[in-house]
Amino acid sequence: MRRLLMAAVAAGLIANALAMLLAPAAWYALMPGVSATGPFNAHFVRDIGCAYGVAGAALAWACRRPDAWPAAMAGAWFLSGHALVHLWDAVAGRASPAHLIADLPAVVMVPVLALWLSRPAASEPPSPQRAAY
Repeated sequence: MRRLLMAAVAAGLIANALAMLLAPAAWYALMPGVSATGPFNAHFVRDIGCAYGVAGAALAWACRRPDAWPAAMAGAWFLSGHALVHLWDAVAGRASPAHLIADLPAVVMVPVLALWLSRPAASEPPSPQRAAY
């Protein structure tokens, strides 16, 4: 079940990344609340799309290879940092409470889920340490 959930999160992140990379204007127009954050900037949307793609690929890799959990954790920390920026903007008054509520499912809960999924499972032995050179 955990791997299936991780695969679903990874697929969603990768789909979002592809939309951001291939159709940034459409992504900007269709995502609720995004236009309230500032004017459209295709380069900026694509930059963030790259980060989402890497996060999704890292989760997909860990889904296939559980010993790749550190990569998945790094991707989850990007998502968490992004969520913290949104939370901070709300606390600082730069985003409305309604905007924060709209952000909760995709921007806040996905990172929480990704962090939970990225940690090594108790049943999985830790990866062997690589020898120092």
